Amino acid sequence: MATDTVDTPVMEQGIETHGIERVSPQARTHVRIIDNFTMWLSANLVLSTVALGALAIPLFKLGFWQGIAIIVVFNLLGVLPVAFFSTLGPKLGLRQMTITRFSFGWLGTIIMALFNIAACIGWSAVNVIVGGQLVQALSHGAVPAWAGILIIAVLTTVVSIYGYKYVHRYERYAWIPMALIFILLMVLAGPHVVVVPGPALNLGTLASLISFGGAIYGFATGWSSYAADYNVNQPEETSAARIFWLTFLGVTIPCIVLEILGLCLTTVSAYRAASTGDSLALVLKPLGGLGTVILALLALSVVANNIPNDYSLGLTMQVLGHAFQRVNRAIWTLIGAVIYVLIAIPSVNSFSETLDNFLLLIAYWLGPWCIILILEHFVFRKGNYNIDDWNTRSKLPVGWAAIASMFLGLIGVWLGASQYLFTGPIARSLGGMDIGFELGVVIAAVAYLILRRIELKQTGR
Repeated sequence: MATDTVDTPVMEQGIETHGIERVSPQARTHVRIIDNFTMWLSANLVLSTVALGALAIPLFKLGFWQGIAIIVVFNLLGVLPVAFFSTLGPKLGLRQMTITRFSFGWLGTIIMALFNIAACIGWSAVNVIVGGQLVQALSHGAVPAWAGILIIAVLTTVVSIYGYKYVHRYERYAWIPMALIFILLMVLAGPHVVVVPGPALNLGTLASLISFGGAIYGFATGWSSYAADYNVNQPEETSAARIFWLTFLGVTIPCIVLEILGLCLTTVSAYRAASTGDSLALVLKPLGGLGTVILALLALSVVANNIPNDYSLGLTMQVLGHAFQRVNRAIWTLIGAVIYVLIAIPSVNSFSETLDNFLLLIAYWLGPWCIILILEHFVFRKGNYNIDDWNTRSKLPVGWAAIASMFLGLIGVWLGASQYLFTGPIARSLGGMDIGFELGVVIAAVAYLILRRIELKQTGR
């Protein structure tokens, strides 16, 4: 079995050999605190973020200002758990899904890890689809979308396999050309933007507002299950407040700005196209050859977004148990890359529907999971963890309270969800309004506050 604590510096050269083992305070050599900002800035300053904002008007039938309001409010809410969980990396020296063991126990964390594995693979598939579409647009169809998907997947996998140090090295600089490109896009498209009037506020409009909000929240909070993975090698005394705000701004700034850009593009008839990649190609068309170069860089931007998915996938696989922990993280990352490519290629033609459904599904499970971990931290542990027991099943919580609360939260999700495949009874009674996320969080929170006290009284852990 792998050792429980890493006592040697983990920022090694070459492929990272360490996985979910706890990093002791003495072994941490990552002191660049600004990386908490650039990591998430690069990961979100990408084409996928634009594609999400582009759903507001054509898919959800919202008005210009309605869409912008939802983008701002739900991003601010969605990033809160990401920023908080990021503070636990230096504090505990543990990866994010490993921290789940202190509330869900050994078995419950395996269940949550399976959810996260699905999320990692799903996000990766969504991202390479966006990039593949742009490669196809860039080549005027000469290079099919599936070939673009393969190119982006290979580039992503190389960085992810090498690990923590190389992930940060890439993300530290990847945002710079992307920021310049998106500023240029805003300058080119800005004069043509039309303020589309919103529909009258009725039950149907409210349903669209909340459903779009769920998609926005799902994109932002989707980083929650990875958050601590990317500063676990920073010193224990690193300021939690600085980590929180650097992470918060690193996610919210690109998400809000680029989602609004995506929304704006859909208001201009000259920029309307089958995909976000095609729309951006139309914006850049007046630049001729330079526009082609910029499109190529935009296609590669999704690599920065995909790297955290691939890297955290390998770590999450190790959380499934000691046998999985013995397999090198890089191997799991490579296997995951093969799987998401096989999913992405046949899904490329129904991308908008796929993105909408996937983002909402992400928000559904992450909501109850987040609130359970937050309540465990603030209410039951008050920030104190028996950290040396992270890999000892008999000393961790049994976890039945968290599992039961999660199950009840997902029932709440089902009651309030409004999806293509099903509509819950409460959502149906509200005219298709999707309140699955809200119900899931509230029910899971109430259940955990009650059941965790019973579990502690019974087991003492």
